[in-house]
Amino acid sequence: MWISTRLYRVQIHARDLRILDPLLSYPSTIMGRERAIVLNLEHIKAIITAEEVLLRDPFEENVVPVVEELRRRLHPLAPQIVQDEGGENVSVQHDLEIIDEDESPFEFRALEVALEAICSFLDARTTELETSAYPALDELTSKISSKNLDRVRKLKSAMSRLTARVQKVRDELEQLLDDDDDMADLYLSRKLFGPLSPLSGSAATNWGPASPTIGSRISRTSRASTATIHGNDNDVEELEMLLEAYFMQIDGTLNKLTTLREYIDDTEDYINIQLDNQRNQLIQLELFLSSGTVSLSIYSLVAGIFGMNIPYSWNNNHAHVFRLVVIFSGIASALFFVAIIVYARQKGLVGS
Repeated sequence: MWISTRLYRVQIHARDLRILDPLLSYPSTIMGRERAIVLNLEHIKAIITAEEVLLRDPFEENVVPVVEELRRRLHPLAPQIVQDEGGENVSVQHDLEIIDEDESPFEFRALEVALEAICSFLDARTTELETSAYPALDELTSKISSKNLDRVRKLKSAMSRLTARVQKVRDELEQLLDDDDDMADLYLSRKLFGPLSPLSGSAATNWGPASPTIGSRISRTSRASTATIHGNDNDVEELEMLLEAYFMQIDGTLNKLTTLREYIDDTEDYINIQLDNQRNQLIQLELFLSSGTVSLSIYSLVAGIFGMNIPYSWNNNHAHVFRLVVIFSGIASALFFVAIIVYARQKGLVGS
C-alpha cells in the first residue's frame, strides 16, 4: 500500500523501480519522469521529486555521507537575526552560497549532491588505485617475479572494473548533454508550477541549478530571469552547465585511468622486451654449446676411428703418429668451432 501510494504520488511506473534494485545489474541511469527523477549512480539509488528525495538504503556506509549532505543543503535555513545600534532586529543572510542554493530548484540541488558524491567517490577510488599501482609497476620493472606479476594482475583487473564504472557514468552524462529534451524532463519545478507570465517576473522562481562554478553563480540570476520572463520551457542552459561541470570532473577521472592503463601497457611492453632479450641470450648460449658439441664430435670421430681394434702396419714403430693425430684433430675441431661462430656473427645470429 505504501509503495502504491508513493508510485501514485511521484507518477512513475513500477518497472522504473527495477532500475533501483541492487540485485539487478543496471547501468548508471538518470531518467526524467513527469514528477520525478529516477537516479541510479553506483550505490546512490534515489527518486527525486520537486519536494523530497527518496533514497534506497540510506544507512549504507557509502550512502550516509550523501544523506548528511542532502540534509545540509536541502534543509530550510532560518535567517540570522542581529541587532543594529538602535536595538532594532535586522534579518540578514550571511552566506552567498546559501542564497544561491535557496534560489535553485529543489531537484537540481539534490541532483548536484548525488553527482558530486558519485564523482568524488569514483575519483577517490581512482586515487587509491594509482597509489597502489604505480609503486607496484615500478617494482615489477626492477624485479620480475611471480609475486609482483600476480600483484600487477590484480591491480589491472581492479582498474578495468573501475574504468567500466566510470565510463558508464560518463556516458550517461554525455547522453543527457546531447539531448535537450531529456534535460528539459528534469525540470520538475517547471512542470509543477507551469510557465510564469511576464507580469510575474518579479516574483518568479529561479530555475537555475547551483552550479559548481563561480561564474555561473554570478550570472545565474540574470539568465534565469530572462528565461522566466520569456516563458521558454525548453531553456536548459543552467542544467547543461551543471551537467557539464560534473561531466568534466568524471572525464578527468577517466583520463587518470586511461593514463594508468597506458602506463601498465608500457610496463608490459618493457617486461616483454626484457624477456625477449633474456630469451635471445639463452638462444645464443644454446648456439655456442651446440657449436662446441659439433666440434667435439669431430674429435670424437677421429678418436673412434683410431680406437678400433684393427691391425695397422704403419702403427708399428711410429709412436709420434699418436701425438700428430691428437694435435691435428684438436686444431681441426677448434677451427670448425670458430668458423661456426664467425658465420653466425656475419648472419646476425649472435651479438657482437
